[in-house]
Amino acid sequence: MKNKNTIVFLTIIITALCVYYLSITFFSRGIQADAIEYAKDDAGIIDQQKKQAYLDSIWMEPVLNILGAEFTYKDVKEQELNLGLDLQGGMHVTLEVSPVEIIKGLSGNSQNADFQRALELASERQRNSQASYAQLFEEAWNEVAPEGRLSRVFANAANRGKISFESTNAEVMDVINTEVDQAIDRAFQILRTRVDRFGTSQPNIQRIQGTGRIQIELPGVDNPARVRKLLQGVAKLEFWEVYEPGEITSTLSAINDEMIRLENEAKGTSLNTELTASPSETPSNSLEAQLAEADTTATDPNSLDASGGKGFYGLIQPYQYAGFYFNLADTGTINRAFKNERIRRLIPQNLAFKWAVKPAPDTELLQLYAIKSSRGEAPLTGEVVTDARQSLDDRARPAVSMNMNTVGAKKWKNLTAQNIGRQIAIVLDNYVYTAPTVQGEIANGSSSISGNFTQEEAEDLSNILKAGSLPAPTRIVEEAVVGPTLGKEAQAQGVTSIVAGLLIVVVFMVFYYSKGGLVANVALLFNIFFILGILANIGSALTLPGIAGIVLTIGMSIDANVLIFERIREELRDGVPLLQAINSGYQKAYSSIIDANVTTLLTGIILFWLGQGPIKGFAITLIIGIICSFFSAVFITRVIVTWMTKKGNESKISFETPLSKGWLTNVNIDFLGKRRMAYMISSIVIVIGIAALATSGLRLGVDFKGGRSYVVQFDQPMVASDVKTALSAGVFTEDGVEVKTYDASNILKITTSYRVDEESTEADQAVKDALTTGLAEATGKTFIDGTVDLKDGQFTIVASSKVGATIADDIKKSSFEAFGLSILAIFIYILIRFRRWQFSLGAIVALIHDAFIVMSAFAIAGWFGISFEIDQVFIAALLTIIGYSINDTVVVFDRIRETLQLKGSKDLINTFNISINSTISRTLITSATTMIVVLILLIFGGEVLRGFSFALLIGILVGTYSSVFIATPTVVDLTKKSLGAAADKEQASARAKAAAKAEATAQQG
Repeated sequence: MKNKNTIVFLTIIITALCVYYLSITFFSRGIQADAIEYAKDDAGIIDQQKKQAYLDSIWMEPVLNILGAEFTYKDVKEQELNLGLDLQGGMHVTLEVSPVEIIKGLSGNSQNADFQRALELASERQRNSQASYAQLFEEAWNEVAPEGRLSRVFANAANRGKISFESTNAEVMDVINTEVDQAIDRAFQILRTRVDRFGTSQPNIQRIQGTGRIQIELPGVDNPARVRKLLQGVAKLEFWEVYEPGEITSTLSAINDEMIRLENEAKGTSLNTELTASPSETPSNSLEAQLAEADTTATDPNSLDASGGKGFYGLIQPYQYAGFYFNLADTGTINRAFKNERIRRLIPQNLAFKWAVKPAPDTELLQLYAIKSSRGEAPLTGEVVTDARQSLDDRARPAVSMNMNTVGAKKWKNLTAQNIGRQIAIVLDNYVYTAPTVQGEIANGSSSISGNFTQEEAEDLSNILKAGSLPAPTRIVEEAVVGPTLGKEAQAQGVTSIVAGLLIVVVFMVFYYSKGGLVANVALLFNIFFILGILANIGSALTLPGIAGIVLTIGMSIDANVLIFERIREELRDGVPLLQAINSGYQKAYSSIIDANVTTLLTGIILFWLGQGPIKGFAITLIIGIICSFFSAVFITRVIVTWMTKKGNESKISFETPLSKGWLTNVNIDFLGKRRMAYMISSIVIVIGIAALATSGLRLGVDFKGGRSYVVQFDQPMVASDVKTALSAGVFTEDGVEVKTYDASNILKITTSYRVDEESTEADQAVKDALTTGLAEATGKTFIDGTVDLKDGQFTIVASSKVGATIADDIKKSSFEAFGLSILAIFIYILIRFRRWQFSLGAIVALIHDAFIVMSAFAIAGWFGISFEIDQVFIAALLTIIGYSINDTVVVFDRIRETLQLKGSKDLINTFNISINSTISRTLITSATTMIVVLILLIFGGEVLRGFSFALLIGILVGTYSSVFIATPTVVDLTKKSLGAAADKEQASARAKAAAKAEATAQQG
């Protein structure tokens, strides 16, 4: 075997990396288990604050040593395999930056009637449009005032230098688009800082390119209301005077002495015992955790955790610039000290402490500023800033130019005159972004802020300075909350599905392929191991749909080995020696394996490109699974088989058992002769499906129609229809609420379109209140907010989600795009590989047939009271079915191409039948194993994946049928003559090449 050493080397390297990352993951899980055990009380109840305090205490402490390299708990968390919110609980939020306020701010809050009407029209049309708000505003303006000039609205003092009265509408729109983009960037920076305050491990925030939206994931959050409030609050930009260290010496000395006294008093108390019982005596929190609100840390307000008796002064670290710098590990101690009642009494009312927004460059040191807080009001706020931009100072270094309006310039003049040679802190959301030293009085409101900025830092600061005059308010347009209990159940269901699916496939492969099956099973284990290791390596989260991708990969990954082993068995039946049969089997199957994997990979890439949230997680897992399964099934098995048969030890390998010997051989069915019957059967099913779609239709989930969904757990079983009737009698109309049993008889999923067009926090709370009140009246039970152990007569909401109308429109659009692009990509690939449009069109007809049958099956199921939602997960299933179906079809097409080259086209129908019969064993084995695995997913995967699994089950069955009875017959019926002539030409060409090669060999001899 060629390149054997290379394959062995790559396998060792990949295995070592996977072992490294997965061992870190297991180690991290062990630490979390220790934290849970530590936080349990005598009754076994976990104190979440105590658990967090334990983890905070070791955040920056070495907890792992690998070959002399030390890893802190922070390092471990950054390199472990993350779990998605659906597997561990938490909150997913999509926020949209509203450009309306930006445009109003740019206009100086103009009351121009045409301007106000254009804003109203743009806001109305945004609900049902995919275009940007700025584009809709421009279109509305041209409609309202066809001859109107935007410069008459936007030419003001604040926009001097950017917009003049002579500016064209296009030039004004360029400025608006630039400012809107900067506002989204500004909102992203502000939100990223706010997210760090939650103290959750591994928060994730990302901007969705091409939109004004920002996605945030907060694992483990148990207070959604606080999250909503903090994320949607308007940013507050302020300018504060800063004390010199010498001006507050007496206060700091008193704080220092009191801290030491409190630390000494704390020794031997329960609080001190708790903290010293953890791996480190000194609490070492992350920046995120330490800067969190007080309620995220479990502390007695009149106690202080021990820090070696250092007090305030003892914790200050030396730095090249003057000021109070502290290790990140000590910021939690300082925060808790300042919240202690005895210490707070020592701090005068005109003194406040604020942290820098980020550590000093290339250090783990965070600066604490002493702020003059007379009456708690800043002497100057951000509303007066008219413009800020990145510039260069007199040494050509990055700087920031800032301009203020007339009112601001006057206050700024007085403020700078009083603070020459002193710092003025620029504060946003209570964090100091910079504190430049005043060089002289600034009389005209135009300032230059310079320092050791990089260009990026200067651009960020200039953007932040606009937060006051051009606020970027955000609104939640999509939200999902998953309780920790539901997350644990999902984990258990996912593990059960993987283990059960794996066991069945392993047993079947050994039963059918003997020692060859053992080799395939080894490759399968490598495949799963590689998938998990690579997910950890790239920092991707494992979600519940991702687990579905792994389960699906288990079923599909054996396809390559089935193709190879069936080829080997064919060669052996023809009397070919074992070693030659093995070489020929791998060689002949290679083309089919490549084509089958590439077509499925294309759908995975499109899913990743257009999908969001859990669908993207599924796509990542599917893509990794396809690549890993190809490597393990083709190359790793080849290395093992080569090793087993070296030195003539052919007896060590076999590819059939006494029970499977002769199965599915010598099949001779006239499939194409039955194609008209198949067409009729498909037509009948499609007609029934159309009738079902017309009568019962498809039940769209909130992903596609917008609305709010709640998973409600009761203390006893409930009847869904009774609850729906009761709710419909209230504010929820009959058509506006859907109720179904969800995973257990005492859990209901309630979906409502009540107030679907309102996306405010107030509307969210109003809908929730109406639901809980309606349920309480209908059931006579009491609503308990939060995740609790229910007692008799209680119910609670364990998960919820919200999708705004605009988001729903975007999801529908991206779903159609994904389907269309998948069809187009497959058509082009088949055309390139098989060089005949008939093959491409035959494959596409079969795929559209499969998709329609699956949708029909969902509608027909509704006739029998079985209801599945059409949501993003369904679209993922549909695209997976497309990939699987084309996989089947391509294998048949590959054999047709091969048979045509060998036998020509004297009897085209017979040639096609021979090809189908030759591959029928592979088709049935792969389909059967994959269907069994999907059936297990349907049974054990939980309610979230029920619709996904049902779609796959129908899709695999129909895909197997269509590859034989739809795709191949369509190719034949499209054109017999042209296909036969082309085949004859290829056969003649192949014979000529073979003859030339034989002649050349003879001449060499």
